[in-house]
Amino acid sequence: MTVGAVVLVALAVFAWGVVSTRLERLNLTAPMVFVAVGVLLALAFDVDRHAEGVAVLTEATLVWVLFSDASRVGPRELRRDAGVYGRLLGLALPVTVVAGTVLAWWLLDLPDLWLALLVGAALAPTDAALGAVVITHPAVPARIRRILNVESGVNDGIVTPVVVIALAGAASGAPLLTALLQLAGGALIGVAAGAVGGRLLRTAGESFAGPAVLALALLAYAGSVAAHANGFVAAFAAGLAFGHVAGRGGPREVFYVEQTAGLASLLVWTAFGAIAVPLLPSRWTWAMLLYALLSLTVIRMAPVALSLIGAHFGRRTVLFVGWFGPRGLASIVFALLAIEELGPSADAAVAVIVLTVLISVIAHGLTAGPLAARYGSPPAPAPASASASPESGPAPAARLGAHYLKQP
Repeated sequence: MTVGAVVLVALAVFAWGVVSTRLERLNLTAPMVFVAVGVLLALAFDVDRHAEGVAVLTEATLVWVLFSDASRVGPRELRRDAGVYGRLLGLALPVTVVAGTVLAWWLLDLPDLWLALLVGAALAPTDAALGAVVITHPAVPARIRRILNVESGVNDGIVTPVVVIALAGAASGAPLLTALLQLAGGALIGVAAGAVGGRLLRTAGESFAGPAVLALALLAYAGSVAAHANGFVAAFAAGLAFGHVAGRGGPREVFYVEQTAGLASLLVWTAFGAIAVPLLPSRWTWAMLLYALLSLTVIRMAPVALSLIGAHFGRRTVLFVGWFGPRGLASIVFALLAIEELGPSADAAVAVIVLTVLISVIAHGLTAGPLAARYGSPPAPAPASASASPESGPAPAARLGAHYLKQP
């Protein structure tokens, strides 16, 4: 990267820190802005499209995001909504992968069924960071925010073995057992790393605790990968364990990880705009565009609605949870893995993944704020004949949005 490119990126990061609050009021999110910065970078400078550091940066960013998100989730909340997580991760996620695979095989005319599985699996996990406004908006009930956050933190680790199987083109049933062992191994290694690291840091000084936690997240990931287990599940499990045992200093230490992950994510979105987006004009097709739109709507929302039948959620809540399944860092990581493993033969699959993520960046970025506010607003006054209904009339301010959610 040239000095001019470094200056442009540094200036963009500084400018975002100055004006981000005002831009977010206009529904302009960080991924939207920095993808645009990346495209500008590609137009102004000679960008190395095969930079090895991009894959490393992207994976490290995802690890830090998973770790920090998980550390904010308490075990009590996990237990209370275990049934909902089981529905979303045990039913909706597999159905999404299968539906995405079938549609990719039928619509995209891919040369290999395994490439269709790669597309279906790579575009199944969600990224809460793309709809960060939803996760932090006070009008959205805390329970819904937590459900979306935990779902996005776990689902990419679950589908990683499926992506690996698709890349390997395995034909026997043995890889399924391997995938389950990888998930279990990653969870065990992550819990051990997070718990031991959290205990040790409780007895240490605070002067270097933040960078130590940053390293702890990478250690859980790298150790799991070295043991042929699932590194992303390990990062999330390490965050859960660390948040449980870290004590009073934990939130401050995790805040350092969040800040670092925030900066790294800006660089990832810039690289995405500079390297991946310029490839689309010569490779996209109408079939890819149709697939991307269906992936972000029907393929995500229908399985979510199916899985939440009987979970006592209102229709608006089901639609809200279904729509906010943005595709982001995890899908980019899987696309990079495909490029590394398959080379040019994966171009069509990578192109549809890139196109879907790009549309998600724009669509979910623009709708996060307005829909979060609309979700939390009280319903219109009911007709006089229905005034006796317990659901009519505005809800108290402290419970905005909660009337759309029937607690089980």
